[in-house]
Amino acid sequence: MRAMAARIVAAAQCSQKQCSEISQMKPNQSSNIVYNREDLFHFGRTCQIPITSAFQHSHGIPPGIARTPASPWIDTPSGIPRRRRRERKQKRGCRSGDLARLKRAPNRPPLPSLYVANVRSLGNKMDELHLDISTRSTIRDSSIIVITESWLHSGISDAAVELAGRSLHRSDRTEASGKSRGGGLCTYVNKDWCTNSTVIDQHCSPDLEMLAVKCRPFYLPREFSVTVVTAVYITPDANVNAALGYLLAAINKQQTTYPEGVFIVAGDFNHVNLKTVLPCFDQHVKCATRGKNILDCVYSNIRKGYRASPLAHLGQSDHLSLSLIPAYRPIIKKQEATIKTFRKWPEDASLQLQDCFERTNWTLFFNQDVNEYAFAVLCYIRTCIENITTITRSRIPPNRKPWMTGEVQALLRERNAAFKSGDRAQYSIARHNLKKGIKQAKAMYREKIEGHFTNRDPTQVWQGIQQITNYRGSRNPPTNINASLAEELNHFYARFETPGLDNGAAPPPAGTDHTAMVTAEEVRLILRSVNTRKAEGPDGIPGRVLKECAYQLADVFTDIFNMSLAKAVVPTCFKTATIIPVPKQSNISTLNDYRPVALTPIIAKCFERLVAKRVKAFLPRSLDQHQYAYRENRSTEDAIVTALHSTLTHLDKKETYVRLLFIDYSSAFNTIVPNRLITKLLDLGLSYSLCMWIKDFLTDRPQTVRLGPHQSSSLSLSTGAPQGCVLSPLLYSVYTYDCTNTHPSNTVIKFADDTTVVGQITHVNESAYRDEVDRLTEWCQKNNLTLNVRKTKEIIVDFRRQKANPQPLIINGEEVERTSCFKFLGVMLSEDLKWVMNTTATVRKAQQRLYFLRILRKNNLSPELLKTFYHCCIESVITYCITAWYVNCTEKDRKSLSRVIRSAERIVGLPLPPLDDIFRTRCLRRACGILKDETHPANHLFTLLPSGRRYRATTARTSRLQNSFIPRAITELNNHTTLLPSTQHNCTFVSGCTNKFRCVSNAQ
Repeated sequence: MRAMAARIVAAAQCSQKQCSEISQMKPNQSSNIVYNREDLFHFGRTCQIPITSAFQHSHGIPPGIARTPASPWIDTPSGIPRRRRRERKQKRGCRSGDLARLKRAPNRPPLPSLYVANVRSLGNKMDELHLDISTRSTIRDSSIIVITESWLHSGISDAAVELAGRSLHRSDRTEASGKSRGGGLCTYVNKDWCTNSTVIDQHCSPDLEMLAVKCRPFYLPREFSVTVVTAVYITPDANVNAALGYLLAAINKQQTTYPEGVFIVAGDFNHVNLKTVLPCFDQHVKCATRGKNILDCVYSNIRKGYRASPLAHLGQSDHLSLSLIPAYRPIIKKQEATIKTFRKWPEDASLQLQDCFERTNWTLFFNQDVNEYAFAVLCYIRTCIENITTITRSRIPPNRKPWMTGEVQALLRERNAAFKSGDRAQYSIARHNLKKGIKQAKAMYREKIEGHFTNRDPTQVWQGIQQITNYRGSRNPPTNINASLAEELNHFYARFETPGLDNGAAPPPAGTDHTAMVTAEEVRLILRSVNTRKAEGPDGIPGRVLKECAYQLADVFTDIFNMSLAKAVVPTCFKTATIIPVPKQSNISTLNDYRPVALTPIIAKCFERLVAKRVKAFLPRSLDQHQYAYRENRSTEDAIVTALHSTLTHLDKKETYVRLLFIDYSSAFNTIVPNRLITKLLDLGLSYSLCMWIKDFLTDRPQTVRLGPHQSSSLSLSTGAPQGCVLSPLLYSVYTYDCTNTHPSNTVIKFADDTTVVGQITHVNESAYRDEVDRLTEWCQKNNLTLNVRKTKEIIVDFRRQKANPQPLIINGEEVERTSCFKFLGVMLSEDLKWVMNTTATVRKAQQRLYFLRILRKNNLSPELLKTFYHCCIESVITYCITAWYVNCTEKDRKSLSRVIRSAERIVGLPLPPLDDIFRTRCLRRACGILKDETHPANHLFTLLPSGRRYRATTARTSRLQNSFIPRAITELNNHTTLLPSTQHNCTFVSGCTNKFRCVSNAQ
């Protein structure tokens, strides 16, 4: 502001001098003063006053704004003069912002602009409404006006409340409401935005008044097919459950009928919250509408779709009016088109490659140096592939439909050409042909997917479903991708490189050492099992070649693998990795928001699988029983059940409480020290040569980062295990196997790098728990694992009547944050051990996936295929770890879950299993799995009675423990008529056999 004032002063001084120059001229007094263009330019050149540094200093002009008088232009490197930004009176381009975009195209918004008002007698406020429309552009240009409490009745005609240029839809209060006056809803649709609007549903009862209007506007983004606006009025004394029940059923019906529609629910809700039954809907009104309360709400299925602002009361109404500006950006404007590069294969490509490799004399590539040997073979294979294939690029728009074939695009061009020609008859024919072509293309695509389903090809079925529904979605790529960012990420991922920790190889053990070799048949089988859909690695050899030419390539790769094992040297081209940064979240703010995923050669992954098989053969089955990841018959469900059972059994006693510490490591896989890992492998009995091969696999690994079209320079790493390799999870499990509890009152539960410490505390004696945490901290320092204290959380479960304020936990000088709820392996765990938050999150996620089910039904897929999609994508969400929390849920939570199943049942058209049946089935199945595995930590909890016919029930003082998994599983086993325990440990149970009981079928 000071700089601007200085410029004004200087301009004024300059103007005074110019005026004096003009006044000294003596024109004819009898005529008007007239100056030509040259005279005015002369005044401007001769009468300029230079702004000196003293003038700038006296007026406080900042140095960044000040400039020399002789530099009005800046020369760019190309020699083209460029004007300074501060010299421009108006910035380039259009103004940004939601309101500016709406003003530029008020009748073509991506979502309808809204005006919502509770008027309390519309007939008496028509003058005020006309005045607001004439004076406020936001109301005048609004696409839809929603009026609640119109107080209209049959005695008031439509002509009395009509608005020019708008379609009126009204729903007056009837006798069904139990009241004779008040209420009433009105919806005005702007005819400049839409002329095709119809009422599809209306309802009037003592609890709810509703009016649903379907609109097909002139313009709507391609991702949407229709807009449904539902006006709602709920009385203050309404029955909340009844009102929400009917409203939920109506909206579910709308979503089933129009799965690709925009659904807006607006009106006066009073004390009712629609998100309790529709958590996937977003509430856009954040300001109070009456006093300090938000009574008028606007919900929609578009997240952050609107920006609401309050307006003045309409007349003497006691509610503020609302203006809602659409903030949604269409996909085609929000996302750029994807440029995909793919390899085009001729029809006989496989036969040509097989013939080429059969005729190849592989002995010509043999070299005593395994690096040169492997590199030569891979280069030859890549050259053969490049000779018979071509690289093609394709541009794919973000909103491309899967049935959009070349024939449909040709019909679309014909329709557009006919429209431009002005021939009405030709346009009508072209439009009919396009509609018919789209219908046929959709039918052919549907038949294609159902054919894959009938032929039991799940991969092709899943690909087709993803293309129809866009199930996986797409994240917006970061806009600031450049080569420097790739370099920064490469050095950021290498920040844990600590060569000082590696002090040479461990000494070889005494005696002979056997080198594990592979056979040609093993290599052939592993190549035949390659997934051809996996991306090729830095070597450029796709999995398709390895799979289809397995018989021709097995011998040469067997020779390379055995030479590598014998020399304990991994070829450099096998351990070269390209890091693909995968965003952890949609908004990227730091380098740590990218997860490094290593892309290694596919042939190297095959080699790793063969080595992993030999490593597992040496490891004992009882190794690290509390590591629940990367092991057979272990899952997140087992880890959660173990933590809850340990907690609940201790809380069943008096004067007890439990502290749960959820530890977070910083890039745990990237901090593995190879030499310490080798020492642990040797202690477990692994052969020395195989240990040296693993060490060479982890050291001197070339690594680059590829970010879009940019690739960084190469760095060599000797610390950590690359994420994405086959051996990395197994090696990490071995690296952390000695991280166990030292006190019997504590339990350390691990799932990959997620570590949880359960501290059972009695009589406020926390010494064992705190000592356990200190020992764990020392173990982390010794093994080069970095504890991220800021992300480490603690929950204290305490049901005592007189609770003491516990002392905070300190790790490495930082206080651990105590929280009331934590997402533990995908389940929301609360300090009161209630499952309300977990159920709410589950219902929200399941309702979001109902959208995909509705899309599939709209495409007329078979009910069997819809049911399969439900089991895979919706039921899996609802029943995730159901054995750990279902019985302890409240009746309200179970009803909300069952409500989702009933909605899916109406969409599918076939009966779906209820939650009670699913729980019993999962409970029995998990119990069978535990009984089958003698090394499972919960196996000892299932003990037979002396009779040998039943299992001993768990003694429980509280219902929390009685309703947990272990007691319920024992009850289900004892009540199941087809499961008869036997002390002979025979098992004839086909599904989930165990060694503690035998199963007799119903026929027996």
